[in-house]
Amino acid sequence: MGVKTTVDIADPLFEEAKRESERTGVTLRELIELGLQRELERRRQAKPFRLRDGSVGGTGVAPGIREDKVRWYLRVGEPGLPDTIEGMTKWLDDEYPRRRRR
Repeated sequence: MGVKTTVDIADPLFEEAKRESERTGVTLRELIELGLQRELERRRQAKPFRLRDGSVGGTGVAPGIREDKVRWYLRVGEPGLPDTIEGMTKWLDDEYPRRRRR
């Protein structure tokens, strides 16, 4: 005998499993164990996700981009911020230092 435990199973899944158990003569316990074993084996054999290298060469960020403020360029177009890269660069040069002093 194994470990006894309680598991919440969505009603539709439980009903389907119960019908399959009755149809095939396999106990619900056996059906659950088989599904769990298969899923664990699938996960053991699955290759980990690897993001492909999407770099395009070059020597760093695009000309005109302030490397020390790259995170700000992700906010281009947000309310109250410039709508263009050029506008953000100007804002970083002009406005951002004043905001930091407050």
